Amino acid sequence: MRRLIVRRSSVHGKGVFALRDMRAGERVLEYKGVVMNWREAVRRHQRDRVDGHTFFFALSGGRVIDGSHGGNSARWLNHSCAPNCEAIEDGDRVFIDTLRPIEADEELFIDYQLVVDRPLDEDVRRQHPCRCAAVRCRRSMLTCHR
Repeated sequence: MRRLIVRRSSVHGKGVFALRDMRAGERVLEYKGVVMNWREAVRRHQRDRVDGHTFFFALSGGRVIDGSHGGNSARWLNHSCAPNCEAIEDGDRVFIDTLRPIEADEELFIDYQLVVDRPLDEDVRRQHPCRCAAVRCRRSMLTCHR
């Protein structure tokens, strides 16, 4: 039985939705794609832009999963400052686990925790807006840690 579906999201573009109830701590998805270094990922992105989307998932070892090449529905997970799922890194693999019970038809979210290599001023924050509308929304997909 399928557990997830990708469809239009009220938050942004497409999103991933539960087709059935899920329990807290359930592993629901792996973020798939080609694993490469950042230089190659940026080169490919400049060459193969996909409707303005970037499907990179940074790994702690300095590599990246490019979900636009060999990826799956996980690339459509939207950001929320109050996520109901989390990304668990295991080597060069990333799994998505629920943080709390999820109801059927609920959209799944992770906190992108984006990091940029320049000072976090208002201009930089505006370039990475958050649309999650959570009570404690940061108004940006950028991480609050820096």
